[in-house]
Amino acid sequence: MKHPFFVLALCFFVSVSCSKGPQDPLQKVLQSDHPAIAKVMKDPGYYEVQILYTEIERDAEGKVHFIDHSFQVDSTHYFYPASTVKLPAAVLALELMDGSDYFSPETTYFAKNDTIPHSIADDVRQIFAVSDNQAYNRLYEFLGRDRMNLSLEEKGIFPIRIAHRLSTENAANPRADTLQVTLNDTLVNWHAGIDKPVFELHINNLKKGKGFMQNDSLIEEPMDFAKKNYFPLHAQHGLMKRLFFPENFKERERFALSEETHSFLKEQMHTVPRRNGYDETEYYDGYCKFFLFGDSKKRIPDHIKTYNKVGYAYGTVTDTAYIVDEKEGVDFLLSATILVNENGIFNDDTYEYDEIGIPFLAQLGREIHAAEVQKKKANLENP
Repeated sequence: MKHPFFVLALCFFVSVSCSKGPQDPLQKVLQSDHPAIAKVMKDPGYYEVQILYTEIERDAEGKVHFIDHSFQVDSTHYFYPASTVKLPAAVLALELMDGSDYFSPETTYFAKNDTIPHSIADDVRQIFAVSDNQAYNRLYEFLGRDRMNLSLEEKGIFPIRIAHRLSTENAANPRADTLQVTLNDTLVNWHAGIDKPVFELHINNLKKGKGFMQNDSLIEEPMDFAKKNYFPLHAQHGLMKRLFFPENFKERERFALSEETHSFLKEQMHTVPRRNGYDETEYYDGYCKFFLFGDSKKRIPDHIKTYNKVGYAYGTVTDTAYIVDEKEGVDFLLSATILVNENGIFNDDTYEYDEIGIPFLAQLGREIHAAEVQKKKANLENP
């Protein structure tokens, strides 16, 4: 049975995902002759490209207005969201802490069979600095997938289906592990409960490629993603809008974060790994900042802040971001995904991330940024 909100959302998202006319700024960018873009745009359908770009306009009273542009955005065309699901997990965990009389983001807890103390704040730092899988899995245990899916749906962020953990043997086990939380110097058990079965996906492209690796053997049939996480681009983009422009949404559609917690979250979202104590030779600034800087190991200028979450796995590369250039005085929202798997085999760790996927997203970000700067200058010259 299809999820009722899911059906409603599909009807809406398909209707807005068509490409715009030749004067659309996103279309102009995609006509770039830069090799990183031109190669992909020769056959964007093959690469399963989807893009959402939002211009941010402010009126005389300072009210924000969104001007949305899309390319091939289709919530019925599945792509694997990979680590982008860590974004809602981090936000919802912080929201839960803010609403608690007992916990705080710094409250110590212990995961199952783990003697290392953790905290939600540390998990959030690790998720945004280096996209740590185990930090996400701990938040998954803390929240439970029912809470995550229902909370997002209630805020109007749908369709979405968080169905499993990442890179662990018990990825889809419906029972959340018990955590031990330190309260008043005493360890107490915390258990999110047993989650209900996730609703089935009834969309296109759930089976991909011509084969996949399983236990070192090649299975010569398409890989089935029907039970994987589902976080389409429009839902990712909508979550980013709510985080950075909550005043544009009804109160029930916002995240209930205190000013202090919201500031902490935003700080972690744009902070590069070296500023969180990671080795810069391995975790360079663009390690988790694909737009503008993903194809470079140079340091990101301090005046450019990218509040984002990337994901890449099974050949799919995705980034969703709010980008602010304080020097040029421009800001915009950008979300995009691309599939790079030329041999058509999944789970073989042979993907063209560095050759095609990340360079495309990096140049896309640069071209959009340049267009924003040019628009700003034109507006100043012709007020």
